[in-house]
Amino acid sequence: MYIDECGTELDNCSPNGYCFNTEGSFECRGCDVACVGCMGGGPARCRKCASGYRLTGSKCLDIDECSDWVLACHGLDDICINTEGSFHCDCAEGFIRKNSVCVRKRVPSVQEKGLFEDIQDDEVEVLQQMVFGVVLCALATLAAKGDLVYTSVFIGAAAAMAGYWLSDRGDRLIDSFLKGHKDS
Repeated sequence: MYIDECGTELDNCSPNGYCFNTEGSFECRGCDVACVGCMGGGPARCRKCASGYRLTGSKCLDIDECSDWVLACHGLDDICINTEGSFHCDCAEGFIRKNSVCVRKRVPSVQEKGLFEDIQDDEVEVLQQMVFGVVLCALATLAAKGDLVYTSVFIGAAAAMAGYWLSDRGDRLIDSFLKGHKDS
């Protein structure tokens, strides 16, 4: 004779499980992840839907928090990723999470980087002084030969370079020359 132990006092399954009858016995099985308490297997046999699930028709189905909630993720550069029964926020492509905020990755490619892109400000100043010194030295050497043309060129160049050197325009021009043009 076939006995169904489920539904009798022998059925001692946990509240989040259900009794499954087998030949000559029974076994307790866990409810579907969508359920809190159930009467059988699957999302259509739930007593109540678990958090992150909603009764749709006769089944407890996953809530897509990313489409249901306007601001599921609070950051402007966060993207919502729906998971079974929940969701999480991740950084959009090209961003990394830093102190719970998505910030743009700073990885310049070789093509974008100017020749002196990673040079420090104090190194730029030294380079500028070196270039200025080399040009003056070359002109002074030519002027030392006693030629009046080279002497006047040297004095004029020294005065022009000193004036140019002290102007903001000169600093900007030299900086842009050292860093390269990103547009070209």
